[in-house]
Amino acid sequence: MIKTDVLIVGGGPAGSACAWRLKQANLGCIILDQARFPRFKPCAGWITPEILQALQLDPADYPHDLTTFTSFDISIRGVRFRLPVKQHAIRRFEFDDFLLQRAGVEVHQHAVKSITRVNGAYVVDGLYSSAFLVGAGGTHCPVYRTFFQSAGPRDPSSLIAAMEEEFPYEGSDGRCRLWFFEHDLPGYAWVVPKANGYLNVGIGGKAGQLKAGSLSLREHWNRLVEQLERAGLVRGHTYKPSGHSYYLRQAHPLLKMDRAYIVGDAAGLATLDMGEGINPAVRSGLLAAEAILKNGDYSLKSIPKYSLVSMLRSSFSRKTRAVGSAPGKQGGKNAD
Repeated sequence: MIKTDVLIVGGGPAGSACAWRLKQANLGCIILDQARFPRFKPCAGWITPEILQALQLDPADYPHDLTTFTSFDISIRGVRFRLPVKQHAIRRFEFDDFLLQRAGVEVHQHAVKSITRVNGAYVVDGLYSSAFLVGAGGTHCPVYRTFFQSAGPRDPSSLIAAMEEEFPYEGSDGRCRLWFFEHDLPGYAWVVPKANGYLNVGIGGKAGQLKAGSLSLREHWNRLVEQLERAGLVRGHTYKPSGHSYYLRQAHPLLKMDRAYIVGDAAGLATLDMGEGINPAVRSGLLAAEAILKNGDYSLKSIPKYSLVSMLRSSFSRKTRAVGSAPGKQGGKNAD
């Protein structure tokens, strides 16, 4: 039996952020993840300067390129405008692996099957034991399923179904584009240029409304592909999108039971307006770590429910303090 102070199930941004903070305080910690990192994960990959600050990460120390946007091109039911922002885009393939290594804790490739309580400890598959347990395993996290699903089920109306693909494409003009509620889509579609010639194309919407609507998610995807082709934004690409699901921010989430915590997508924390998950994931991981270290409350009150709050705050801060250009490395022509 391998024993530690804290077992974290899931090595994504939420789990890595939690482990990094615990490691700083010299608390024993092991991350369990079924995947081997670096692992492919399609994602728009938005992060704010505030998240880099929370992780005490100087963009100059990030070993990979990131794209920096000062504005988004937005269309809401055909009404177009440009939104000033201060936002970065990373590739999850690189970012997640970097955060995991930076945490500096043991990482075991292990698919968790069962979790039990034995004499006050959490025992995973009869192999691992800990005093504290953190569920950071995404929408289908076994910690959520074992301890939280019955007592605090997620709101099914907040389930988002998404399709996206990330691929090398040299024809991008470097602009981030978002289309909200096109063809009655209960969500939005996006094109996000990444560094080194990569492009992320995706679409997502509320699963329940999609099921009740006239068009399926796949049909909305096909319309997006046709639109990109007509506009000359992406031409000649044969798409192979992957599907996934996650939950928007829950109204009254159950986050802690005894010494078990859930963070990130396991708790259902994606922002209510844009379904952004990285920032809430990192923040929740750090907050859970603080709660463990101080034996204190674990609350999400400090995490904005809407992405636009963080975006506008970053934009306002940039203007008033004259930050100027992005502090990190740019992705060549993919930087807006």
